[in-house]
Amino acid sequence: MKAAGLAALEAAFGTAYSSAAAVRRHHAATEGLFSTDMPDAVVALSTTADVARAMALCAQHRLPVIPYGAGSSVEGQLVAVSGGVSFDLCGMNRVLAVRSADMDVTVEAGVTRRTLNQHLRDAGVFFPVDPGADASLGGMAATSATGTTTVRYGGMRENVLGLTVVLPSGEIIRTGGRARKSSAGYDLTRLMIGSEGTLGIITELTLRVHPIPEQTLAAVCPFSTLEGAVAAVIEALQCGVDVARIELLDALQMRAVNAHGKTAYPEAATLFLEFHGTAAGVADHAATMAAIATANGGGAFEQALRAEDRTRMWDARHRAYFAALALCPGKVGVVTDVCVPISALADNLLAARHDIDAAGLTGPVLGHVGDGNFHAILLVDPADDEETTRAKAVAAQMVERSLASGGTCTGEHGIGLGKKAFLRAEAGDGAVAMMRAIKSAVDPHGLMNPGKVFDCSASC
Repeated sequence: MKAAGLAALEAAFGTAYSSAAAVRRHHAATEGLFSTDMPDAVVALSTTADVARAMALCAQHRLPVIPYGAGSSVEGQLVAVSGGVSFDLCGMNRVLAVRSADMDVTVEAGVTRRTLNQHLRDAGVFFPVDPGADASLGGMAATSATGTTTVRYGGMRENVLGLTVVLPSGEIIRTGGRARKSSAGYDLTRLMIGSEGTLGIITELTLRVHPIPEQTLAAVCPFSTLEGAVAAVIEALQCGVDVARIELLDALQMRAVNAHGKTAYPEAATLFLEFHGTAAGVADHAATMAAIATANGGGAFEQALRAEDRTRMWDARHRAYFAALALCPGKVGVVTDVCVPISALADNLLAARHDIDAAGLTGPVLGHVGDGNFHAILLVDPADDEETTRAKAVAAQMVERSLASGGTCTGEHGIGLGKKAFLRAEAGDGAVAMMRAIKSAVDPHGLMNPGKVFDCSASC
């Protein structure tokens, strides 16, 4: 049945179909220690109708399907554990409508966040969700991405109004709409957000956009201790300081940034901040933040108003991952994230730093601390079983501590392959059973991104 299905796809899509090993390998590539199981084929699709036609063929021949966007996921979401076909949606890259008066846009799933914002430059609006990587918007919805601006604007759950989705049968449905609220039935839009390609394929999105602020001010401030930097974050949020971004890089991450980018930041725990609003409001909130930072051991509070200066400042944060990898050439990064209530941030973040050091690992800690979300990048030699075991133990400790604090095992990366073991501990048996029941009803043959989120038999 597999061979017949692949032949049918090739006949239907011609040169958009590829079974070349290099193409298949590229579409299975992932960060971390996951396997590199490749799909049997890749098909490049450019319209919702194409996706529906390809999905119907795969359903007919029982071929598993793995949706592919920009390839930036970090929890093994792209690994083809059961073979099948990778649906490459990069060609679905059109901005379909910009409605500035209603503050919404409609885009195809392959549009990336940077491309969208470039398209919106002259419309007076922007799309705020920034996970760091230039991810596709379809993939960002599928993994329920958040990022540096979540503290003010929210993540994908808060900024997606509606979706076009191709179901495992090949049927096309539309969820949500353009109204800012609705009480009509089940919220299928948010069911799809975070489903990681296990329930269907997102092909179009209608998104909220926001006015470009009158003024934007960026700031960076080093701290004498990591404890002081975290305390400043918590105090600022509890005092109602209106920050659009508040990111923390620890001393090791700052050392990596300097080495990688030839910069000269103090190699100390450092906050990167951004304020949006009127000139007077931005100045007021920045001054309050500077005073809070000083009271908690902060050093010079460097500010930048010009776009080029802000970009230079934020470059340190946006290249943090590759800077971290450069600390130990040849090693891979085991990237993990947790998110906790803000009152538990200090204990969790400091304990993570202690655990990494105690395990003898190289691993910067950084994160979107304004919403309690932080990451560790644990650098390991994949050929060193003992080192990888230590890294996995540290990552598990981070998750267990987060759950004990009322937090989550993943603030933005998703479950994928890497965190299936923790989903049951977080959600409980009953909730996971309900998820399985939904999966079984929507995808009775288990074709959509099998092996991700939770283990599922062929009929779930």
